[in-house]
Order: sequence, then C-alpha cells, then structure tokens
Amino acid sequence: MPTLSVFADVPVAHKLEGSLLKAYRQDNDPSKIFLVYRVCMTDEGLPWVSLVVHKTRLQIAQDPSLVYEYLPGLGSKSFIQASLELLFGKHSPVIMENRAGGVHTVGESGSFRLGAQFLRTWHRGTHTVCIVSYQKESHGLIFQDMGFEVYEYCIWDPKQRRLDSNVLLSVVERAPSGCILVIGNPVDCRLTQSQWAKLMSTMKSKQIFPFLDIPCQGLSTGDLEEDAGVLQYFVSWGFEFFCSQCLSKNFGIYDESVGTLVVVALNNEQLLCVLSQLMSYAQALWLNPPARGSRIITTILCNPTLQEEWKLSLKAVVEKMMLIKEKVKEKLRLLGTPGSWDHITEQTGIHGYLGLSYQQVQYLIKKHVYIPKNSQINFTCINTNNIEYITQSISEAVFSTEHTEN
Repeated sequence: MPTLSVFADVPVAHKLEGSLLKAYRQDNDPSKIFLVYRVCMTDEGLPWVSLVVHKTRLQIAQDPSLVYEYLPGLGSKSFIQASLELLFGKHSPVIMENRAGGVHTVGESGSFRLGAQFLRTWHRGTHTVCIVSYQKESHGLIFQDMGFEVYEYCIWDPKQRRLDSNVLLSVVERAPSGCILVIGNPVDCRLTQSQWAKLMSTMKSKQIFPFLDIPCQGLSTGDLEEDAGVLQYFVSWGFEFFCSQCLSKNFGIYDESVGTLVVVALNNEQLLCVLSQLMSYAQALWLNPPARGSRIITTILCNPTLQEEWKLSLKAVVEKMMLIKEKVKEKLRLLGTPGSWDHITEQTGIHGYLGLSYQQVQYLIKKHVYIPKNSQINFTCINTNNIEYITQSISEAVFSTEHTEN
C-alpha cells in the first residue's frame, strides 16, 4: 500500500528574486554584466570588505584568551552599547537617561520579525502597518505573516524620475490613528526641518508608532551622523519607537548577518519590561545570537583608532560611488542620450534608479546587461572596465524606444 506524503500538495514557492541572477549565470556571453548585487562591490567584482575588518578578524582568530561561550539572549552588553552609541551618539538623551536598549538579531529581517511579533501582541493601536520606503523590501511580507494589514508606498516617482518627499507626509495624513509606520532608510526622505516638524506633530496627534529602518549607516552619504540624523527628530519629540539597525553592509561582513532591534522607551522601567518580552521571543526564534560578527563590530567601535579607520573606509566607498554616478551621467550626456540624467547623481546610497522603461530594460538584457524591471541598480557594480559598455548600451536602449514611447 503506497504511503501518502504529508508534502504531496505542497507547491513550489513563488520566487521573489533570483531569476535574473539565474539568467545571468546561464549567459555565456563574455561581455555580460550583472548590476543587481545587494552588497558593495569592488572593481575586481568581489564584495567590498573594510580593511579594518580583515585586520580585526585575524586578531580575534588569534586571541588565545577568547572563550567560545553562548552569548546572552539579548546579545553582549558591549555590542548593544556600541551599536546604540553609533546610532544616537554617546551623549544622546536616550542613552544618558538609560531608556534606549537593543536586542542582537539575526540580520535585518530578524529585527523586523522580532519587532512585528512583539507589536502583534502588545501594540494597543490598530493592526495596520504603513510602509514608506525607497525600494521594495521584505518587511511587508513579515508583517503580513504576523497578521497585520499592510500598505506599502514608494517615495521614488518613476514618471518624474525623482524622489517625492511628499509621499511620506501624505501617507501620515491619511493613515489611520494608532497604526504602525515603517520608514525605510529615513535619510532618503529628504524632508525639510519644517516638514519633519509637521510630520512629528501629525504622528503625535494620531498616536502613530514609528518603526524605523537604518540598513547601512554611513553608506548613504558617507557621514554616519547624517545617515541616522532623522532619529534625533523622534527623540526630541519624545517618541517611543523601534529601529532596525543592520550592521552587515557597512562593515562588509555580509555572511555574518548582524543586526539590532533598537528600542526607545519613555523611561528605563518600561524599557526593561519591553526587553524582557523581546528576549523571550528571541529565545524561541534563535535562542542565542551568533557571536563572531558582533565581536568584530564591537572591537572596531570600542577602539578609537580602528573606528576612525573604518569611518574613512566608508567615506572612501561613498566618494568613489558618487564619482561613478557623475561619470555615468556625463557619458550619457556626451552620447546625446535623450532626457535628463540628473536623477542619477541626486540619489544617495549604493543603489539608485536609472529611470528606464520596461522596454528599455529588456533591450539592456538582450545586450547582456542585467538589471531589474524597475531599473534600480547597484552603482558599485560599475567600474572603469565596464562603464563604457554600460553607458553605450543604456544610450542605445533609450534611442531604440524613443519614438515608440513618445
């Protein structure tokens, strides 16, 4: 008698990403280029790693006094403290008043998973989540899986080929009272001081709970304080909030998946209660966080010389990336490519939108230049070896569709 499988009716899951990479890998053309890597890339086509991380990794590996014991459920105290000071500054009111804390999570998605589980149980407002971000993230799926009603909004306007800061303001004005607002990488929102004040006031009056995302502090503008500066608005307005802090990209330790779920409460007593609940959830999810990545980060952040070296390496990456963007824009101009390409240099961070149509993207793929449908690429994938071919291909793509799209 045949055994009936428990898995007989399980279908293959819909792939969220990977088909483009698969097509690229199967392409045998020697000129093929992949512009969608998630991490910073070097001119040699390898993931960027800060040199100070290499040194620190070797130093830790050769330390005979190191004890390989499980980390505490929340993570090591020194790591959490260093992470908080990186975000807020050592003399921030939330740190001085001891009302900011954190949980060492398994990557960025771990922070959102942990935060969503807590809010599903303890949030007193509605179970509505509004997500405002520069690009499509996995956060929405996490909240949906936890039973939240999710609405997602993008601040990139593909028709105008620019960032629309008003999206965040309009979302907050229309959002239901007591909802949760997720802001992806707030440095991209670029509101004026008066606009931030208006936003804070509206959120306060509607009792909206902020869940902020700082995915790569230092890699947007090259300035650590500027990249996390928006947090100071929420602190000064007396908000309690969650913040997902990813520390893998800006240190170049992608395979370590180091993150922190940061909690800002109104006082220390409430903070301790929240952290105790989060620790119980974290223990059910992963019991103890992995240690090596956090050791590397803690060692660097707690040593002024190493920290300064790391900051300079971040600045160098951003300056090089800005130069690449300038070169791409200038080469497209010299090729007489129709349209304005100012939006390329107006965007911060390693990822940016080219502002191409679906037909133009398909043209590029036929030319073996692989980019996604929304034309958002990783500019660190462009270097002196491939910039001529890439810009020439973009120009050809625009020219080839100029008449059909007008």
